[in-house]
Amino acid sequence: MGEQQHVTFPQEVIDEYAALGVDLPALFSAGHLGTRMGVQIVEASAERVVGTMPVEGNTQPYGLLHGGASAVLAETLGSVGSMLHGGASKIAVGVDLNCTHHRGVRSGLVTGVATPLHRGRSTATYEIVISDEEGRRVCSARLTCLLRDVRPGDGAQPPAAG
Repeated sequence: MGEQQHVTFPQEVIDEYAALGVDLPALFSAGHLGTRMGVQIVEASAERVVGTMPVEGNTQPYGLLHGGASAVLAETLGSVGSMLHGGASKIAVGVDLNCTHHRGVRSGLVTGVATPLHRGRSTATYEIVISDEEGRRVCSARLTCLLRDVRPGDGAQPPAAG
């Protein structure tokens, strides 16, 4: 399961992070867990984050998409939106995640779409709707992130190559 590819960001956001020496697509990847689960972020802005995840490899013993896998996708997408809202000087830390699972999925790809419910100075809340390939809602989630100032050692910048 692959690395993140083809992420789209508004040019002004790319420029803001590039001025700080930050590789934005690397910073907003799904991380090691998301990579292991096959999460792909395909569109990202503070107004809308879209990502996909395969069902295969992310199932529970009955062969259905694991609720925890849906939670990983939801938290990843909501966190990306929160970080983009907060800007380069803030870090988003999840403080509340709620997921309601509506239907089981046994195969294919699920798609999550995160949109803001609240974007403040110190918190951001996103609604994340996860759907199957037929467009049927699989999970509704809500994530609230604390937005705090970046501190030295936060790991906001990817490690240097070499």
